[in-house]
Amino acid sequence: MTATQQIPEATIRHDWTRQQVLDLFALPFNDLLFTAQQVHRTHFDANRVQVSTLCSIKTGACPEDCTYCPQSARYDTGLEREKLMKVEKVVEEARAAKASGATRFCMGAAWRSPKNKDMPYVTQMVREVKALGLETCMTLGMLSDEQAKDLADAGLDYYNHNLDTSPEYYGEIITTRTYQNRLDTLANVRAAGMKVCAGGIIGLGEGEKDRAGLLMQLANLPEHPESVPINMLVKVAGTPLAENEDLDPFEFIRCIAVARIMMPKSHVRLSAGRESMNDEMQSLAFLAGANSIFYGEKLLTTGNPEANKDMQLFARLGIKPEEYQQYEDETAVEAELQAQIAEQQNDPFFYDAAKA
Repeated sequence: MTATQQIPEATIRHDWTRQQVLDLFALPFNDLLFTAQQVHRTHFDANRVQVSTLCSIKTGACPEDCTYCPQSARYDTGLEREKLMKVEKVVEEARAAKASGATRFCMGAAWRSPKNKDMPYVTQMVREVKALGLETCMTLGMLSDEQAKDLADAGLDYYNHNLDTSPEYYGEIITTRTYQNRLDTLANVRAAGMKVCAGGIIGLGEGEKDRAGLLMQLANLPEHPESVPINMLVKVAGTPLAENEDLDPFEFIRCIAVARIMMPKSHVRLSAGRESMNDEMQSLAFLAGANSIFYGEKLLTTGNPEANKDMQLFARLGIKPEEYQQYEDETAVEAELQAQIAEQQNDPFFYDAAKA
């Protein structure tokens, strides 16, 4: 039986077993990529990539002990601590991101969770960035149901909260919050009506079984995350994982392809680690079903390929940035629909079923 016979192209599932996911990882590389590409083309334009820019609105001094993170206050990485960025500066960064071709602006703060005194500032950031015509995303740590509602009321489109790895390996990476804490935040985000951005990190020292466990957790959520960032560990001096072995590039591409097959309608994003990927590896990732990137000089505190280099690669591959159409609110949507109906009614061939 071929890979394509095993995997229905358009199936949306929430009942994956670990063995089924491991079976995908075990496919011959060419079969896996062929299947992932077929799934990808069922739901997306294969030559469009969604472009996002990430801005660190508050850097360093995080109390968590995530062993990969240079922003943890527990590790000496030479990172300078910065206070919450002023709203005006964030809007300035967002305006520059839009001018550079980004359609989504993501704002990240190194917090365990936002304090109530910070919420008016971050909700104002959301309102003003959204007013520029950009999709908005934030990652602020754990959220209560009330904080999630406040962000949703401000108009936040996406909330990012990664699961990082499998439940079984999680305790090797983080001890200051539980896996269930992360799942609870994702549930609060969904309940508030926002879209979910959730993925993980490859290269933490985990095995293939843990990579399968991470993707199984994401795909078996009640709704698939709309965005699934697949990060490759960026080894930062001073963090416990600084001396980890380099990840085999083909293993990373396998994760992209399996994520695409398991979550067919999600944007699969190349996130941290792109700076160390050559053009050939990134091209394979797009072939495997990645269709979103972070664009700009930095991802919070680690490097990222220069924006013009990304555009040069896009041109070589015939890829174009995905367009984003934003409506101000539901009233604007209704007005647009009414205008289309009115235009059609002026057509002599228009049939009005309401008057039939």
